[in-house]
Amino acid sequence: GGRSYMPGSERTTENWNCMVDCPPQIYLIELEFGCSSAHTLPELTDGQSFHLALAREDCVYFLGGHIASTDCRPPRLFRLRVELLLGSPLLSCEILNDGLSITSAIATPIGSSHEYIILGGYQSDSQKRMLCTYVALDDVGIRIEPREPPEWNSEISQSRTWFGGALEKGSALIVIPSGTNPTPTDVYYVYQLGFQQEGDGEDPTQTCSQESTDFEDSAPLEDSEELYFGRDPNEMEYSS
Repeated sequence: GGRSYMPGSERTTENWNCMVDCPPQIYLIELEFGCSSAHTLPELTDGQSFHLALAREDCVYFLGGHIASTDCRPPRLFRLRVELLLGSPLLSCEILNDGLSITSAIATPIGSSHEYIILGGYQSDSQKRMLCTYVALDDVGIRIEPREPPEWNSEISQSRTWFGGALEKGSALIVIPSGTNPTPTDVYYVYQLGFQQEGDGEDPTQTCSQESTDFEDSAPLEDSEELYFGRDPNEMEYSS
């Protein structure tokens, strides 16, 4: 996954800063010996960005994502299996049904080591994904089930953009700009969401706190940019 600038031979004044999808290749990196290899699979025909990747043992599941060449978010779900055989690795990819049309979502671990709540993100350029989804990985495969979302307050519901990330198990942050409120344009509100299991073996339910914190001196962020809490992003250039 990921994106890069267009090749120099294809760049013009009009599209100089345009981004394109990277080739849909799988890279295996061997940290012990410091080597890597690139693999092309016939099932992966398009590049993608802003997707989710969840792994269990030798399988990696890719959910959603955005394709720059067609500007779409197909409900895709791939299962990549990597077998580290003696001599060379064996990779196989399977296209599964019932994927998610989603980008820039948050995967928050809950319960066991391979259970997640998927929240946030977008289902189109102008529409946030307000639903929550339960995802479990086991020996059989992947299980995806809808879940009731928290009761979003008006600021979250009416905001055009949002972003965030997972904290510790069962906890996530949602960040929204101040919007039309009479505050500076670089102020953001931060909400913490909590997810918990009700009893052993039962489905997870969600609770959402409505506490918020203003973060000033922060530049507007895009999907691929990083969020620095309480610091000017320019300071990071001089920190080790």
